[in-house]
Amino acid sequence: MNDFHTIKIAEVLKETKDCTAITFDIPQDLKKKFSYKQGQYLTLKTILDGEEVRRNYSLCSSPIEDKWQVAVKRIDGGLFSNYACNVLKAGDELEVLPPNGSFYTEVDATRPKNYIVFAAGSGITPILSIIKTHLASEPNSTFKLFYLNRTVKSIIFKEEIEALRNTYFGRFEIFYFLTKEHRDIPLLNGRFTSEKLKELTDKIIDVSDIDECFICGPEEMIFLIRDELVEAGLSKDKIHYELFFSGITEEDKKRAETAIEHKFDGTEVTIIDGGKEFHFGMNDEYDNILDGALAAGADLPFACKGGVCSTCKCRLVEGEVEMKINYALEEDEVAKGLVLSCQAVPTTEKVVVDFDV
Repeated sequence: MNDFHTIKIAEVLKETKDCTAITFDIPQDLKKKFSYKQGQYLTLKTILDGEEVRRNYSLCSSPIEDKWQVAVKRIDGGLFSNYACNVLKAGDELEVLPPNGSFYTEVDATRPKNYIVFAAGSGITPILSIIKTHLASEPNSTFKLFYLNRTVKSIIFKEEIEALRNTYFGRFEIFYFLTKEHRDIPLLNGRFTSEKLKELTDKIIDVSDIDECFICGPEEMIFLIRDELVEAGLSKDKIHYELFFSGITEEDKKRAETAIEHKFDGTEVTIIDGGKEFHFGMNDEYDNILDGALAAGADLPFACKGGVCSTCKCRLVEGEVEMKINYALEEDEVAKGLVLSCQAVPTTEKVVVDFDV
């Protein structure tokens, strides 16, 4: 069920020139519904210039803090990000979906783990939530953070990160990489490259001793780091990543075109949501289940519509679909029948999908 709630903003703080932290005042009677795991996100909705705008923002707060905070990085021309950074203030209200997302592993206080985490810019937001939660809840676990930014002044949550290092001295190490300022250590100058990652795995990261790795940032960075760590010997199932944005590649376009070519004309679709069924027929105007359902009057959860978030995920119960692109679901989730409805092109006469997942 597309269960948005009107939530008041408790506080708006400038973290950097282009980044604003927004804290929500979750009412006591909604706190159970809004309980979350470290690394999950909120979907925000409002009306701007007469248009409904939805955006996903990762929670940078930790569930152990009894706090709901996101960070919004201002993007040139970004409708919602400019509104959030320049207009929103304490006391304003936004429509908010309960937390969602699978960018986490469960806390285990009985087992010490060694984590490595990579972030670029605003990709620190879910990473910060993960770091705070596991350090506080797993007394013998360690973290190494590799954080890429343009300049020192552009480092989001720098004071909080430094405070965490002081609190968990010896368990939390930080390596800042800068692209627009020169550092005395050559390794820390510029973006992540294959050469730098090989140096990290040679001198700083003992791959054989790593239990979990989290990466958040641009697609190119994520896949470079993932591939280099796998090459160095880290098991792929220990690597978790979340894209903050993604460019459409030629391969993406070809995959999408192939999926659309296989579209079945006039598929009868059944949506299961909140235990209720909604039936409609696909037409030529829409190629994916989400758009077809919304046009037919269904009220379903969605945000990016680009295959990057997992807000619109559902389980394929009957029939077959092809996803145009998929940057949100892990291989094991796809194997279990999960699909992104915004990318799912029906390829059989009948399709049944269940949003109660």
